Amino acid sequence: MATKQQEKSLQTRQELMAAAVELFGAHGYDATTVADITRRAGYAKGSFYRHWQSKDELFLDIARARLAAYRAQRDARMDQARDLEQAVHLIWDFLETILADRDWSRLFLEFTVHVSRDEALCAKLNNGAYRLSNSLFAELVRDHVRTDFPPEKLGALNTALFEGLLIHRALGTGTLDTRDVREAALVLIRHYAAPRSPDQTNTGETP
Repeated sequence: MATKQQEKSLQTRQELMAAAVELFGAHGYDATTVADITRRAGYAKGSFYRHWQSKDELFLDIARARLAAYRAQRDARMDQARDLEQAVHLIWDFLETILADRDWSRLFLEFTVHVSRDEALCAKLNNGAYRLSNSLFAELVRDHVRTDFPPEKLGALNTALFEGLLIHRALGTGTLDTRDVREAALVLIRHYAAPRSPDQTNTGETP
């Protein structure tokens, strides 16, 4: 059973994270300081640094928790997939929940740019707990792949399309919508993961 001190520490942590999410969404990642977060949550800076060494570490904890919640919704449905196409549609249903949270998707893009020149932070962000995971995607579709094309590469292709869509939406070009990119992902995955006839192999035709 948690002690009162442990419960208080957890409450402080949760309130600081909630304040950070609110401020990041309103003002952006770079414009929000640790002082802003502690002021909004009603704590001294020392309370922040008892939980995290930096604002970057705080963001990674928020990203991990957010992605875990999205994945829980997805995993509850994945057993319904009977073939590759159904699996990909369920995965894209999950991805659309991320897209629907516009503040979070913009914030994640901002943080990605923020860490792009920091090798250690990039390595952390590439951990599957914080962003889309090629290896996890591979495990979700592996039983449905009928060729020797590595499922991890299918995951990388899918992630590239999804993250490209995030940028496209952030810029507000409006040329593509989620349905377009979902269909493009299906075409690519069918091409690499479904066996092709000899005629298709010779012509490069997508089945």
